[in-house]
Amino acid sequence: MNGADVVATILAREGTEFLSCYPRNPLIEACAKLDIRPILCRQERVGVGIADGYTRVRRGRVNGVFAVQQGPGIENAFAGVAQAHAENVPILILPAGAGLDRQYRHPTFSAADVFAPVTKWAARIHDAAEIPDALRQAYHALRTGKGGPVLVEIPAEVWEQEFDGEVDYMPVEALAAAPDPAAVARAVDMLLEAEHPLLWAGQGVLYADASDELMELAEFLPAPVMTTNPGKSAFPENHPLAVGASTRSRPRMLVEMMKRADVVLAVGSSLTRTPFGPMIPPDKRIIHATNDPADINKDYRVDHGVVGDAKLVLAMLGAEIRSRKEGSPPAAAMERLAGEIAAVRAVWLGDWEAQLRSDEVPINQYRLIADLMDAVDPDEVIITHDSGGPREQLLPFWQATAPLGYLGWGKSTQLGYGLGLNMGARLAAPDKLCINVMGDAAIGMTGMDLETAARNGIGTLTIVFNNGVMAAERDVLKTSTAKYGALTVSGNYAMVAEGLGVAAARVETPDAFRPALEEARKVTESDRPFLIECLVKEGYDFSREHLEGL
Repeated sequence: MNGADVVATILAREGTEFLSCYPRNPLIEACAKLDIRPILCRQERVGVGIADGYTRVRRGRVNGVFAVQQGPGIENAFAGVAQAHAENVPILILPAGAGLDRQYRHPTFSAADVFAPVTKWAARIHDAAEIPDALRQAYHALRTGKGGPVLVEIPAEVWEQEFDGEVDYMPVEALAAAPDPAAVARAVDMLLEAEHPLLWAGQGVLYADASDELMELAEFLPAPVMTTNPGKSAFPENHPLAVGASTRSRPRMLVEMMKRADVVLAVGSSLTRTPFGPMIPPDKRIIHATNDPADINKDYRVDHGVVGDAKLVLAMLGAEIRSRKEGSPPAAAMERLAGEIAAVRAVWLGDWEAQLRSDEVPINQYRLIADLMDAVDPDEVIITHDSGGPREQLLPFWQATAPLGYLGWGKSTQLGYGLGLNMGARLAAPDKLCINVMGDAAIGMTGMDLETAARNGIGTLTIVFNNGVMAAERDVLKTSTAKYGALTVSGNYAMVAEGLGVAAARVETPDAFRPALEEARKVTESDRPFLIECLVKEGYDFSREHLEGL
């Protein structure tokens, strides 16, 4: 065996089903020999996105892997790894590296050094004998504590170096830390003393598979539940205590419940302050439960911290509250709270009804979202968005009903990232309808990788909102646009898709969307991708209910 064979053997033992890759890396051939399928992307950051989406849907139990050539390949991948780092996604990056004799000469791109700020752990292997230990440490970093990309750079001669003996490697188990019982008891004291507790769920609840524990806690308190953008779908949004998720845009129920909350329990969340996520106003008491103690008191003054895995934290909180309440969930209190949430939701949706059912041309994006919700079973869908308008329009109104039915992202906001996520999701869940909603600026960044889906038989559905303008910059490029049309973009993306071997439809009126969707579903069920291009209005209305601090 050589070094590449050793790495491939370890990936196989870790359950790796496919290798997202581009294009000259000895690992690709070594993996193919072991029936690990290569998915060769067109652009490196899309390859990272494919590994990202797969990892999320598998909850990190099997980690997506991206292999890439040295130099320009790993250089081009930086943006994708940086996005995964912002979203705390545990993916393994395996770049080829320059020869050992070039490591400290210039100009040489050293991935282990350059990627250190955007990875949880980064290392370089110097000898094939180091491979098992290095990958054991890499997988431990991927599966323990807060997630994040891990990079292991392998120089040219190490791939080819002969490896003596057997590969001493067993799959790495995920470790979960339980919280201090005294910290749990104090958190329960605060929750039961509160008049209006609010539960804030992050994506750690999804990785910990803790949605059931979250629901039980919410019902026993009772308390409304909101989620972050990456945490959306951790709590079923058709549950009477659900108030939705937040980026800059958010449902009115979330705002009203946050306004009156006196104690906020954030669980499975880093509570990172970001322009594209929710914030907690300064008059709230905060209980912060996280698996990373470095998150506590990072961006907020926290009244009480609990360190531990989200599933174990929620289970212990629930058990403590059940023991103190000595009975079933308080039905009357829950019914009253559910009624208050439902009343706010009804008024909010009423205010948006004209847009959600609009017949205008160009098409109103909210009409498309409403029609999509009506036409599919959200339990059988995995949907993601792209950056900018599509994220802000989709998130408040899409009702996620099953864990991981929605892949949210946005601490960084790279246009085009959702396309790779969508492909990775479909590879992880081939029985689901996997949808990516993106804008015309986003498809301009990564649209060539539609061909990757066609070539590899990945049955994804891409919905493009084409309004002919880069909308997010309209407030900062007024003169440039007025004088030179700086924000104007154009294209017939259905024609582009067809040229890449992807079936497509161009929708110009609202009533044409549902027939196109039915055609798309039939095509994707046969493991072929489909693109629906929708000619939409500029669409600058967002559900941005005001709350100081949000």
